[in-house]
Amino acid sequence: MIVREAAVPLPEPLAALLAEMAERLTVTAADTPLAALRAAGVLERIAARASRTAAGALRDDGTPAEAVATGLGTTYSKALFMLLAAQDR
Repeated sequence: MIVREAAVPLPEPLAALLAEMAERLTVTAADTPLAALRAAGVLERIAARASRTAAGALRDDGTPAEAVATGLGTTYSKALFMLLAAQDR
């Protein structure tokens, strides 16, 4: 069962930054698609590094996948996949 309402909220400055980035990428994709694609690649690398760091911290803290699933508002299997995928990067 997925309960998005139980998900950990993003800090407001981060949520605002992500919303602004999404808006800017949408505009850039329309104006200069190649630049938007390059920016998306940069964001993927940033996200991969942040995922590895966060997954490592959760693993080191002994946080169970069930708690991660609840905190992310996703399923146990999706949370487990995210944790394992981040470790492999």
